[in-house]
Amino acid sequence: MRIGVIGLGFMGSTHLKAIANIPDARLAAVMDVDEKRLSGDLSGIQGNLGGPAQSFDFSAIKRYRTVEEIAADPDVDSVDICLPTFLHAPVTIQLLRAGKHVLVEKPMALSGAECDQMIAEARKQNRVLMVAQVLRFAPAYQALRRYMQGGSVGQVRSALFRRRCAVPGWGPWEFDSAKSGGGIFDLLIHDIDMCLHLFGTPDAVSATGHEDMAHGIDNILAQLHYPGIGFVAVTGGWHHAGAYPFSMEFTVAGDNGVVEYDSAGRPPALYRANSESETPVLVDKDFYQAEIEYFLDCCRTGVTPGLCPPEESARSVRLALLMLESRRKGGERLTCAL
Repeated sequence: MRIGVIGLGFMGSTHLKAIANIPDARLAAVMDVDEKRLSGDLSGIQGNLGGPAQSFDFSAIKRYRTVEEIAADPDVDSVDICLPTFLHAPVTIQLLRAGKHVLVEKPMALSGAECDQMIAEARKQNRVLMVAQVLRFAPAYQALRRYMQGGSVGQVRSALFRRRCAVPGWGPWEFDSAKSGGGIFDLLIHDIDMCLHLFGTPDAVSATGHEDMAHGIDNILAQLHYPGIGFVAVTGGWHHAGAYPFSMEFTVAGDNGVVEYDSAGRPPALYRANSESETPVLVDKDFYQAEIEYFLDCCRTGVTPGLCPPEESARSVRLALLMLESRRKGGERLTCAL
């Protein structure tokens, strides 16, 4: 499967490393507006996870400077979009119309209407569209899903998902919430998506927090209200620009046990109600590689990405918008109609 990558920043470089380890994938083209990046020098790029990016040999790869060029290339079957959030919808639609399968980085878009347009275009063109909600492929979160589906947790009574970091330094567009969606869209969209994936659509949402985009601060404490569950909370966001470290964690407690994970030093574990505990065996594969492999398999077989359908990614966008609306209204409880 021949794939092109658009946008060679942190996520683009992360995806390039993953693609290099997929035997059936062939990097056919890259696209960026930065000449240094197009030369293959991505060594100065850093992000939330992992160390600095590396240099790549693009000498045998087609290098483009516009979306139109890569869209017109018949040797590119699918495209991996790693562009700023405000470009996700228009570029996805442009590439779908050019007959390409599309993997687009999260968040899917900045509005529910844009998400609907992307989904409608994929159906019209009979192309695969998938959003890179990589948490669905992360071993710790896969272990949580297995424990819940297998009955080890029992009826869930509470759940907490937390994620925070310094504001990314990817560009000035990050500080413009109209272009990035802020820290809630950039960061907590992962946990919002995971809650929808595990628990379904909540009845209502309420949220409080603080936003000061000029100083890189955008945080929230949101409660998703589900019948029969004491609380489901999503919290975190951006904490200034600078050295504040990235971390993520969850605690899901039920009648039969608790599953907990903290990226800062506690591997995922199940603590049973009978005082026994266990550490799950995790899949030893980079989750970005697993995500892209799955997408390419869907492209190859022409099937809808059931593990990560775009309709669910669209609901994540709508729920994020409701959380932000509740925060603006001082924590007002809002009905979810996603």
